[in-house]
Amino acid sequence: STPMDIRDISIAGGSLKLFAATRPVQHRGDTLGGPMLTFEYSSPFPDVIGVKVYHFKGGITKEPAFELSSTDGFQPKIAQDETAITFTTGKLSMVVKKSAGWSVDFLYAGRRITGNAHRSTAYITGSDKDVYMREQLDLGVGEYVYGLGERFTPFIKNGQIVDIWNEDGGTSSEQAYKNIPFYLSNKGYGVFVNHPEKVSYEIGSETVSKVQFSVPGEYMEYYVIGGGSPKAALGNYTLLTGRPALPPAWSFGLWLTTSFTTSYDEKTVTGFIEGMAERELPLHVFHFDCFWMKENQWCDFVWDKDVFPDPEGMLKRLKSRGLKICVWINSYIAQKSSLFDEGMENGYLVKNPDGSVWQWDRWQAGMGLVDFTNPAAVDWFKAELKKLMDMGVDCFKTDFGERIPINVVYFDGSDPVKM
Repeated sequence: STPMDIRDISIAGGSLKLFAATRPVQHRGDTLGGPMLTFEYSSPFPDVIGVKVYHFKGGITKEPAFELSSTDGFQPKIAQDETAITFTTGKLSMVVKKSAGWSVDFLYAGRRITGNAHRSTAYITGSDKDVYMREQLDLGVGEYVYGLGERFTPFIKNGQIVDIWNEDGGTSSEQAYKNIPFYLSNKGYGVFVNHPEKVSYEIGSETVSKVQFSVPGEYMEYYVIGGGSPKAALGNYTLLTGRPALPPAWSFGLWLTTSFTTSYDEKTVTGFIEGMAERELPLHVFHFDCFWMKENQWCDFVWDKDVFPDPEGMLKRLKSRGLKICVWINSYIAQKSSLFDEGMENGYLVKNPDGSVWQWDRWQAGMGLVDFTNPAAVDWFKAELKKLMDMGVDCFKTDFGERIPINVVYFDGSDPVKM
């Protein structure tokens, strides 16, 4: 089902709403039966237009959701005449034709940057009866697309199929650990799809002149972000989605890690560090990877006494060399960990639908996953990290956030697929 005929228009409070029939309407009888698509347009601040299109709006929306910012009191300019509706925010504008079929153009400073027309936006029922919302935005001649988070495929995304779904895929596949549903065009604009669940992209692959993206379900929301240059568009994107705090200066220095060394002790670590000094290579941070904890007990946040009998003394000796210390952790608690029973008894671990603790044997035997939607579990986890910081650890490598289970129940009812 695709929008074909705008049947009604609503303008209120800086927002525009369009009600579109999915077949030509010649008379009132044509409105009986069949779906209608509703389009909502808004602007959180200048140069950004939010687009939400939905079929059924009565579904239950569960967390998590991206936190987005907006400027209080800001309203775009909305005008219309007999032929079109114009929605303007800063230098970015959108023009929707009222008749002669569905047509949407996005312009920046009067120049068209993208848009769509007949059969671009669609509500689709698959062969398995699952439903999807799909959008296609125009891709111009000589236009290149970048972004979509951490990727190990060619830098220019044209011609690629990309699924936004975090997985532990290594560095030689289309899978990625840190997916972001945002792409950037060399024409000076970007598009952010506001869905934390799976988003599927076809960038000039199915249709060479289109960037296509789709999500499962009854609605889709995305933002067209202007700027006039890739740098300015990226700035508006981070203004919308948030900017990180500046890390401390030492974190930008050179790091050395035990990496996949599975057998090491203080002597090994000291040898690594002295080897750097012998080569006159400056070193700022030393990182202890997995095996600083005893095997089959990750995570218990306790140094393996068999190889690190004096962790406090070792950390002092390393820090006397001017080094900062990082240790590896993940969000799982192995069954052999001293923390497992405490987490199980207090409801700190993610559960199966039947109420039992979810576990698996990947990486360490019988691991349960900490339920960070439970505030008490967050405090419990933070208390264990504070013990390490009091000991002299400066920072943590947080691992294993990808490939988490989707057949589980979270404390706050969050959607496991979105998680």
